[in-house]
Amino acid sequence: MRVERVVLWDIDGTLVHTAGVGAEAFTTAIETLFGVRAADHGVSLAGKTDLQIGREILTVLELAGGDVRLARLIAETERLVAAGQDRIRTHGRVLPGVPELIAALAAEPVTVQTLLTGNTATNAASKLGAFGLHEQLNLDLGAYGSDNADRNALVDVALGRIEARHGSVDRRRVWVIGDTPLDAACAAAGGVRCLLVASGFAPREALDACGADHVVDNLTDTEAILALLA
Repeated sequence: MRVERVVLWDIDGTLVHTAGVGAEAFTTAIETLFGVRAADHGVSLAGKTDLQIGREILTVLELAGGDVRLARLIAETERLVAAGQDRIRTHGRVLPGVPELIAALAAEPVTVQTLLTGNTATNAASKLGAFGLHEQLNLDLGAYGSDNADRNALVDVALGRIEARHGSVDRRRVWVIGDTPLDAACAAAGGVRCLLVASGFAPREALDACGADHVVDNLTDTEAILALLA
């Protein structure tokens, strides 16, 4: 298949809100595994990879143990997020316009849409699976926080997978869609374009100031968003 457009979706704050299940998983996992109170760790989660978040929390709480302890933490968060799917479905929500835009892009045979997210691949599948959103996204072609702790490396990971299957892709036709300035930084690092939506964890003013190609309040106007991505 000849690919003329690639859309790399962020998850949290862009596609869905998950009722705090992901954030709570880190706190609960720390307390369960290591017996340390973690509710006030103070680490910002927005826009970061799960590996980065885990390392920062372990550092703040002065929990030594390096990669072994981090691996245990991540595995436990994945178990907790999967176990929280019913809560995500009941108390979380798909953000406005998302199903319609995904469906419109999926109807275009020359468009590939997948994920570029700080979530591990397992957590990403759990969060999207709670709402059935995974069915129209090529998750096997995505890039995840489990691939690299550095979010800025993930555009190359995703495009490597896409190009291995479909051939070369013009980076001018590749879009990261996210909700934080770190999504814009990731897109810039990968030499691709960026659409930010003010539906998540950063104020509109911060999004307007970070150099994205476009910033919108939401994704409800499908035709307008498709025109921006053209």
